[in-house]
Amino acid sequence: MPPVIVFARLTVQESARRRLLLALVILTFIVVGVSAWGFHKIAEVSQPGEAQLVSSQALIAVTFMFSGVLALSAAVVAGPLISSEVESGLLLSMLARPVRRSEVVIGKWLGLAVLVAIYAGGAAFLEMVAVNWATGYVPPHPIELTIYVGVEGLALLSLGLLLSTRLSGITGGVIALVAWLMAWIGGIVGGIGAALQNDAVENIGIISRLILPSDGLWRGAVYAMEPDVILTALRAAGTAGRANPFSAVDPPPTAFLAWVVVWFGLMLTLSIWSFRTREI
Repeated sequence: MPPVIVFARLTVQESARRRLLLALVILTFIVVGVSAWGFHKIAEVSQPGEAQLVSSQALIAVTFMFSGVLALSAAVVAGPLISSEVESGLLLSMLARPVRRSEVVIGKWLGLAVLVAIYAGGAAFLEMVAVNWATGYVPPHPIELTIYVGVEGLALLSLGLLLSTRLSGITGGVIALVAWLMAWIGGIVGGIGAALQNDAVENIGIISRLILPSDGLWRGAVYAMEPDVILTALRAAGTAGRANPFSAVDPPPTAFLAWVVVWFGLMLTLSIWSFRTREI
């Protein structure tokens, strides 16, 4: 079996043994159940057409919570991914064998990426089933929604892995989480700049998305959840609609999506280079 697959499998097994993942799964089921009850109450007190519009906006708020949980979990799990094994000396015994450091980095990234994808897909499926059961509403683009939220989690995973090659687990996890919050705030500031037609302020959002594309991916998830009625209203509002962090007038540009692919390549390359140049 290739070393990359071995490290990926070991990473999945090790992560599955942690109580954090079990707690995350239990909390997800609780949140889905509570939100299903809430959406059911929305359907009871609203007209059929109004219920779906209100549900679409409520679903955006619930999805933001899930994306935050996913980002936090990815950062916390990825932060000590390499640093803890370096400190314990476990990696030293592994690297004594004919194993490349790049295989360690890629294998661990693949292992956690599988877990992130499973959680994002499972949580999105359960929540959309609950909303559909309660109100009959289904997001216009459910597959795109799931992909954007999942890739956002992978972005925090990649950043956490890079930090793990140099910093302790707690430090790397905190920095990754703060970076996610700053990227989200940067997106809000950029949206305000677009609304005010201030290029300097708008560029803050653009730069933050280039450094960490999580906010741009979040806006893609929002766009995938918005029905045509909401999009029409936002476009009629002009630039004012861009200042709302829980709305997206347009889908992510193709150039941005291409940059996301390049960004992931850069993160993995930097992680491999950083780990190779670190003394163990």
